[in-house]
Amino acid sequence: MPSSAAIFTTLLALSQTTDAFQVHNNHGAVKTMTTRQNKTFLAMTDTQSEVEKLRAAAAKAREEYERLSKEMGKEVTASGDVADAGAAPVTPKNLSVDQVKSIAADIKFSSGNAESQTTALDKLVQSGDFSLWKSAVRRAGSDMTMLIPFPVSLGNLESRTDGKVTGESLGVGGEGDVKFEDFQDLTVAVVLGSTLLGILSLAVLPPNVGATFTYLFALIPIGFIGIGSTSPGVIAAAIQGARSTKEDDETRRERICRHEAGHFLCGYMCGLPVKEYSISPDTGVACVEFHTSSTSVAGRELTDDEIAALSVVAMSGSVAEIMEYGKAKGGENDLLELQNCFTKSKEFIGAAKQQDLTRWGALTSYGLIKANMKKYEGLVNAFKANKSLSECVAIIEGSS
Repeated sequence: MPSSAAIFTTLLALSQTTDAFQVHNNHGAVKTMTTRQNKTFLAMTDTQSEVEKLRAAAAKAREEYERLSKEMGKEVTASGDVADAGAAPVTPKNLSVDQVKSIAADIKFSSGNAESQTTALDKLVQSGDFSLWKSAVRRAGSDMTMLIPFPVSLGNLESRTDGKVTGESLGVGGEGDVKFEDFQDLTVAVVLGSTLLGILSLAVLPPNVGATFTYLFALIPIGFIGIGSTSPGVIAAAIQGARSTKEDDETRRERICRHEAGHFLCGYMCGLPVKEYSISPDTGVACVEFHTSSTSVAGRELTDDEIAALSVVAMSGSVAEIMEYGKAKGGENDLLELQNCFTKSKEFIGAAKQQDLTRWGALTSYGLIKANMKKYEGLVNAFKANKSLSECVAIIEGSS
């Protein structure tokens, strides 16, 4: 049996060769954690310092903004808008339709002068006689416009218009376009039909007569291919015409009235002066054409605000059709005119932004017509009866 001294010696040797009885030193770990916490704290302190600097710079900029506004005789509201220091809020007089008609009769709409119309209508708004002129763009107590475009997808457009305004219903989604396959199918049909007619001519008619008709039928595919090569739009229009459903004259006239009434309501609320208002000899319905801005200067480049207003007005006719019939049929010329306006913009408008502006214009015009549905229906009846411009303005501005 080993002695106590031997056991003690063995335990002492084990304690020196292993760490089983050693106390671990965690000072290094604690030091590392402390260093990391210090770095994090310093980083947070730097971030807070940057935020404070930005806030101070913003406060200083706002003070300078307010000082300059006051020097110009303006006041900055709580929302940041700039208003005339001495301007009092205008209280609408809520005139009757007959009273507004009497006032509007003095405005020279027939002259087509943009400046005189804009000046006269602006004064009537300032006096409280009118309230809806430029109401879509006029921000209370500010010179800033309310028409601020933003990206709108087709899905967003559909969801925010109760599922009514879609790419298909507008005619911009490509669903109704004539495709290459349509030309291909029609070409095959023309060739087969001509061949069959040529064979029947030889089989049924006398030899000389049958041969003549065979040659004539053989020329049909050649003529078709010639037209398709030089003017494919003619064939495309024929295909679309065959697809479309026919409307009676009364329904067609009703559709045109709704289209034009939508243009007039949105154009008036967006502050576009009337360039021409006349009865179309083809349809017997009054058609309205607007100036692209409040000035009549030809060849002038268009600002962003003017492009926004024109986008709304251009799409309003098609949207008005959709709200009644579910699909627009008369918006092709409006889209072409809007495309022409895009090319006159001061800032370059690419394809993607053009699509955004078109969809945003449709969404905005839908909101304007829906919010003023009673006045819009009154305008539809006015266009049916070919009322004058002053009478149409009275329907919009008058209180019933």
